[in-house]
Amino acid sequence: MSTRTFSVGGVDLPITRRDLLVGALTINVELAAVVAYFALTGVTLTSPLFTLYGLIWVNVAITVFARYRPPRLGGDRERRRALAVAVGYALLLAVFGGVVGVAPPRTTPGVELALLPPGWGPALIVNVGVAAAVLMPAKVLGYAALAYLLYGAVVDAAGAGVAGIVGLFSCLSCSLPILAGAAASIVGGGAFVAAAVSGVGYGPSTLVFVATVGLLWWRPGVDLLS
Repeated sequence: MSTRTFSVGGVDLPITRRDLLVGALTINVELAAVVAYFALTGVTLTSPLFTLYGLIWVNVAITVFARYRPPRLGGDRERRRALAVAVGYALLLAVFGGVVGVAPPRTTPGVELALLPPGWGPALIVNVGVAAAVLMPAKVLGYAALAYLLYGAVVDAAGAGVAGIVGLFSCLSCSLPILAGAAASIVGGGAFVAAAVSGVGYGPSTLVFVATVGLLWWRPGVDLLS
């Protein structure tokens, strides 16, 4: 199978013909889903960018899960620690990003499906009285991808020894993703359910999400510090 190599930030990315075909098919399916959503629901397309942002989150996350492979370094102990860090990071993103949180006052407990545009929806809203969760595909996949990348970064740093750990958390370009993930969540989270429906702040949060993925994937500066 023919392979073309593209370079991004000095990193070679092998792209096969199958990758291009899968990518084109995915985009076509997403476009068809968007057209079907607005045709069947009768909703007016007032914010095309909001729909685009959701698809960007989904596609970037899918790319991470399909192409990124954590380094095979360290032992079981280091990998368990990295997993604990990644899970904690995902929980922080979920809370700050409005995925889970305190249920809005005067709301009825229950489960409902919000028919948001593809990418952001369909969103499952679960209200248990005290707490609630808004499970939008874009955010669930996006935050899971960030946690997956952070797991790989921690394993990589642990494999480099103490200096590698110090390098991961002292280098600005590498510690920024951890802070930026929470910052993006705060900007995009807003008022929990209201923000999930309105999409307030999703432009800036999408930009930070993509930048965070890039920095966690390539981690510029860690090699020098480690």
